[in-house]
Amino acid sequence: MEYAIDQEYLLKTMEEFINTPSPVGYYDEVNPLLVRYAAALGYEVEFDNKKTGYIKIPGKDASKTICVGAHLDTLGLMVRRIDKDGMIRTRNLGGVNYNTVEGETATVVTRDGRRYTGLLASQSHSVHVFDDARTLERNENTMIFILDEKVSSEGDVRALGIRHGDVIWLEPHFTVTPSGFIKSRFIDNKACVACALAVVKFMKDKGLAPSCNVWFAFPHYEEINHGGSYVPAKVSQYVALDIALVGPDYDGREDKVSICVKDNFSPYDRELTSRLIDVAGRIGLDFAVDIFYRYGTDANAAVRAGNNIQAAAFGMGTFSSHGMERTHVDGVMDTARLLAAFLTEG
Repeated sequence: MEYAIDQEYLLKTMEEFINTPSPVGYYDEVNPLLVRYAAALGYEVEFDNKKTGYIKIPGKDASKTICVGAHLDTLGLMVRRIDKDGMIRTRNLGGVNYNTVEGETATVVTRDGRRYTGLLASQSHSVHVFDDARTLERNENTMIFILDEKVSSEGDVRALGIRHGDVIWLEPHFTVTPSGFIKSRFIDNKACVACALAVVKFMKDKGLAPSCNVWFAFPHYEEINHGGSYVPAKVSQYVALDIALVGPDYDGREDKVSICVKDNFSPYDRELTSRLIDVAGRIGLDFAVDIFYRYGTDANAAVRAGNNIQAAAFGMGTFSSHGMERTHVDGVMDTARLLAAFLTEG
């Protein structure tokens, strides 16, 4: 079978989800977007208490249910402290590399929905002023968030409704080059969310049923390691769609789909992983098989939480993860093709 995934739909979906803020714990905007996309495909979204969304598709074998997870949460920041001069100090949400965010525009949202833009900068922000402007380590204690408002005191900032714990998200700058490279923040993991929805559309358009029941899950909290920790009792396998890494130890590239055999916690299930490798070879994909260090997925979060499941993971090669990320349309499309083949061929 030819797995003719709708590339235009996939990229449009990816862009809209990337441009919809969803730092860890902030699901207010992205969950309604998921509901809208599911409705356009003829499905409803069910939410559990952790706000994980599920699109449930019946399969040919109703006795078996697998979960395909693609997390919706991204990196972000929180207001940690408001200094006396009105500068805001932040707390990391999920592993932001502060060296990659200096000079970035960001937006803070208050509990009552007010939004203010600002600039992320080093406290030694100018080479004309500070001796250590080039050498100061960029971290939570040396970076500041400067509001694009006329504020000069803690009181001025609080008068805007800003409080400790308010969420801050970064501008993503989504771009697709003529040669097919995709550059953006939050390719992790909105690219995989788009792949999942594109496969739902593919099966719907072709009138295909998966080989067994499939619950597409869209968790939050993956970036802090407990997104997939809850798995409904019916599920026997959890396949995580998540970005793959690019580096000296890896065979993966941005234009390939990579199958992960081990992360920083554990090997993935041998039988399930071997089946993915077999499917990828059978349909002629240019794929990689890799071990990832300093990396985890919702599938292994589910294992660590004690769920009785088999776990596997794969995704598109992504350069500069947790920074300004880059992947390629070919890697994204092959991720979707592998998922479509795995679900329909069994």
